[in-house]
Amino acid sequence: MNDLFSASGLSEGAPQPLADRLRPRTLSNVVGQDHLLGPDGPLRRMLEAGRLSSIIFWGPPGVGKTTIARLLASETDLEFEAISAIFSGVKDLRAAFERAEARRSTGKGTLLFVDEIHRFNKAQQDGFLPFVEGGVVTLVGATTENPSFEINGALLSRCQVMVLKRLDEKGLSLLIDRAEAMEEQRLPVEPAARDALIDMADGDGRYLLNLVEQVYTFAGKGEPLTVAAMSAALQKRAPAYDKSGEGHYNLISALHKSVRGSDPDAAMYWFARMLEGGEDPRFLARRLVVMASEDIGLADPTAMMVAGEAARAFERLGEPEGLIPLAHCVVHLATAPKSNAAYMALKKARAAARETGSLMPPKAILNAPTSMMKDQGYGDGYIYDHDTEEGVSGQNYFPDEMPRPVFYEPKGHGRERAVMERMRFVAEIRDRNRR
Repeated sequence: MNDLFSASGLSEGAPQPLADRLRPRTLSNVVGQDHLLGPDGPLRRMLEAGRLSSIIFWGPPGVGKTTIARLLASETDLEFEAISAIFSGVKDLRAAFERAEARRSTGKGTLLFVDEIHRFNKAQQDGFLPFVEGGVVTLVGATTENPSFEINGALLSRCQVMVLKRLDEKGLSLLIDRAEAMEEQRLPVEPAARDALIDMADGDGRYLLNLVEQVYTFAGKGEPLTVAAMSAALQKRAPAYDKSGEGHYNLISALHKSVRGSDPDAAMYWFARMLEGGEDPRFLARRLVVMASEDIGLADPTAMMVAGEAARAFERLGEPEGLIPLAHCVVHLATAPKSNAAYMALKKARAAARETGSLMPPKAILNAPTSMMKDQGYGDGYIYDHDTEEGVSGQNYFPDEMPRPVFYEPKGHGRERAVMERMRFVAEIRDRNRR
């Protein structure tokens, strides 16, 4: 039988990593996914009903996607066949479907597990449809990317998406307990180092067990490892972050909303998370300019200047010094008064521009550089605002055929309070002149 383990060169007699030796043998032993496998979980209900539909498992690495798929096959008496979209192509898929059809002719079903299914292109994903619809295979796909972005809509409509969670501290601690039972000795680390080990795994159970295995090797029969000694010997798992995937959009959304919500601590945290994940600071600089304009606007006009200067400073300085003005900008934007009035005015004005088409401006406010244009009335009645007592003429600047709309509605926060008073003053003059 072809599976991910035989494909990687592992056989029954070959040495196995601790993570594989500790792989659960029953669904009840799976850690951290009770929302799917508990008494009221959707997978448990499927198994009790005797009907396993095709599924897409969506979750971070090392949380049990492959293990659960293998155990589902065992629970439902389906042949487990696994392929990886990284190493497989159309030829491999065709061969897998042919084997599944052959099994079906003998009354045996197939659970086809496709790891990294999002790496198949849309045309390859279309190839699954007739075999899933015809019941030749029960498809279980695994992906770390958002299925709504990465999986063909037609295939997605034929599968249930189930979200697997990163393992919490309790689940990771349980995995260490199981490792200690298998090794028949306590993990040779101090209590604080055990907690640090859990932190280093960052919710990835497989990575944690690989770290545990390394600890047993490094410690030998010596004294228990301290936090410092263990940290020097092991490498913390890099935060899960894909600069072109959903993690990128999730974190920039969190940063933007923290700024909008005037929380400088949260904003700085998400800013730092993106930097630690390898995000290009120039992308962050551009987004800060957007935040300054969209969410702060005229409530604090200096926000745009700070954001623009921070972006320019980073271009001049590079890393690491250039990150300091960007951090300065994050705090400034998060603590600034907020107004989206200018942003909303643009949206409303563009909608009005689309609706009104090609209406001409009033002739009074048009220049008349030729005698013919003067004869046509261009510029007639124009009042030069500086010649008026108040410095405002109050004349109409919209097309004559268009009722006067209101686009810009200042919120009265920060500097916009003065802007609001100024607008009221001008409106009074306009109303007086209209009477």
